[in-house]
Amino acid sequence: MKLFATSLLAAMLAMSTMSSFAAGEAAPAKIAKPDLVKGEALFAANCASCHGADSNSTTPAYPKLAQQHPEYLLKQLQEFKSGKRKNAIMQGFAATLSDDDMKNVAYWASSKKAKAGFAKDKELVALGERIYRGGVMDRQIAACASCHSPSGSGMPVQYPRLSGQHAEYTAAQITAFRDGGRQNSLPMSQVAAKLNDREIRAVADYIAGLR
Repeated sequence: MKLFATSLLAAMLAMSTMSSFAAGEAAPAKIAKPDLVKGEALFAANCASCHGADSNSTTPAYPKLAQQHPEYLLKQLQEFKSGKRKNAIMQGFAATLSDDDMKNVAYWASSKKAKAGFAKDKELVALGERIYRGGVMDRQIAACASCHSPSGSGMPVQYPRLSGQHAEYTAAQITAFRDGGRQNSLPMSQVAAKLNDREIRAVADYIAGLR
């Protein structure tokens, strides 16, 4: 009797699985792991000249990518390729990459250790800290730390790591959000719209020195 019940249960489970597939329920797709060897090769061939051999750009116009969230890097590459984020140089590179290529590059770049940056403008850094940590309440400007974290480590996918980033690059991106040149983050466009040039320089310089 026990053997019969066990066999009946197994048969019912098998029929249930078959009916699920018959009803169009696909088996869960396997997500391939990033190939860091391929990612390194692609990065060396396409990215290192601007972003540095170890993802730590030494040119202020180009961002450091080391220790950035790979999900965020992948999202940016996808948006460069689709045209949602505008940049002629990056659109040209991204257009040649497949989804797997982008994932491999993003995960390799993020696996490198970020080098620390430094604030340079002593007169503005205090203002930058106030904006980053507390916002500007009377103008309804949210604190940067509320999304990017007090240490600048950010949150995967949505909010990038900022700590140690070149002040010039950060200022250029905030300005682009404010002036409409960059439109792939509504929260950033809303915050940047309320900042003046001095405040942008101040918060960007403070971010450069974040640890």
